[in-house]
Amino acid sequence: MTVLRIAIVDDESPARMVLREYLEQEHGIAIVAECANGFDAVKAVAEKKPDLLILDVQMPKLDGFEVLELVGRDTAVIFATAYDEYALKAFDVHAVDYLLKPFSRERLHEAIERARQRLANGERTSTSASELSAAGRPAGVRLSRIVIRDGADVHVVPIDRVDYIEAQDDYIAVHTGGRTLLKDQTMTTLEAHLDPRRFVRIHRSFLLNLDRLARLETTGKDTRTAVLRDGRELPVSRTGYARLQELL
Repeated sequence: MTVLRIAIVDDESPARMVLREYLEQEHGIAIVAECANGFDAVKAVAEKKPDLLILDVQMPKLDGFEVLELVGRDTAVIFATAYDEYALKAFDVHAVDYLLKPFSRERLHEAIERARQRLANGERTSTSASELSAAGRPAGVRLSRIVIRDGADVHVVPIDRVDYIEAQDDYIAVHTGGRTLLKDQTMTTLEAHLDPRRFVRIHRSFLLNLDRLARLETTGKDTRTAVLRDGRELPVSRTGYARLQELL
């Protein structure tokens, strides 16, 4: 039997203890990490490379869906939570199973066997980062922050601190306070969850936080430039200019 490498992620110590006791009664299991928050979970996935996460949903710092968004699609996940309202979201992101606390050892065993079967069949364990971000957030709910993974590190950028966002192939570059952070997500997916009154697509490659706009300059017959409060300049397309006129 192939050993299944598991990371436990739950902010409550008693919950981690119960999971550990249940898992110790399973055959072919190795607990490679126990994490009390989402930051440690992302680090553990990067360093320990578990096959399976048993993941709580509601946690401080990063919630379970944000963790899954950051660790990507190569790690299977079983959600274990006291809240039933996240079940549909969990299966939207292709979770192996959804355990509602308190659950029995037999119920956990069933979920573990389901994970083994999925991994043995080589099935995709989760969706892409863009799909995870979309599935984990209901339509109409605006982002209050952007979470970005950089190796084993995690950056949490409040929306208010974003200057602008730039499309770079299959990534986006989040510009904030003089730093540039790359995220594996499409511009279109991110834009759908930003407040359109605050973030404007001024160009196919740029989303601008209107609070950072100092002025618009005409640089040619049909070309304009957005000048930011810190002096940086961004191109403005015709369509982008029309959007700005509606809001300014």
